[in-house]
Amino acid sequence: MTTQLSNMPILYSLQHCPYAMRARIAIFKSQQPVLIRAIKLNNKPAEMLALSTKGTVPMLVSQVDGIDTEVVEESLDIMLKVLNDNDPNHLLSSQGNEPLAEVITIIDDFEKHFFVAVEAYKCAKRYQETNIVERRQACEVYLQKLEVRLSQHAFLSSEHEGLLDIALMPFVRQFSKVERQWYQQSPYPKLRAWLNQYLQSPMFTKVMAKHELWVENHRDIIFGDVKK
Repeated sequence: MTTQLSNMPILYSLQHCPYAMRARIAIFKSQQPVLIRAIKLNNKPAEMLALSTKGTVPMLVSQVDGIDTEVVEESLDIMLKVLNDNDPNHLLSSQGNEPLAEVITIIDDFEKHFFVAVEAYKCAKRYQETNIVERRQACEVYLQKLEVRLSQHAFLSSEHEGLLDIALMPFVRQFSKVERQWYQQSPYPKLRAWLNQYLQSPMFTKVMAKHELWVENHRDIIFGDVKK
C-alpha cells in the first residue's frame, strides 16, 4: 500500500443502506476521498469485525501509515466528522435560523421514527398486508412536515442545501420506492421535486456506484475523489 493510501480513511459500506448512503454523500460533499470497502451483510470482512463488535455499516476508520487510529460507527457521526474537517459547500452552516444542534435533533427524530415507519410500510407492501394504507399514513405525518419546509424555501432548512437535506434524503427515497405510482400522484409536489433533483444529479450517480466486494480480492478503491 502506498503512503498516500495508507493514510487515507477507510469506509466500510453497503450500497443501498440509507445510513451508508448518507455517509457517502457527506464524504463526497467534503471532497475528502476515502478507501471504500463494499460488504455484504452475510459475509463481513474479518478486518471490519476485528474493529467493531457491532459489525454494522457505515463504519469509518482513520489510519496513519496503515495503522488504524479511530473508528466511527454511526452514520451521523461520520457526516459530522468529515464535514467538520472540510465543508466547502457550507452544509453545517446552511440551516437558516435553526441552530445546528436543533437540526441534529430533527435528524435523530426522523431516524428513530420515520425510518421505523417506512420499514413497516415496506413490510406491509411486501407481504400484501391489509394495513398498508395505515402504514403509509404513519409515514406521511413526517412527509407533511418536509413539504411545509420546502414550501418556505428551496431546501429543508433554508435556500441553500444543508446537513438536514443530505441526512434525510436517503430515507425519503426509500419511502418513494414502496408504492411508486401512489408516490408520483401524492400531495407532496415540493418534496418530489426536491428528491428528484438529488436522484438526477451526477453526485448521486457517483455515490450509488456499485463496487466490487472487499472480501473478493482486497483491492483498494478510492471513493470521493472529485477530480475524477
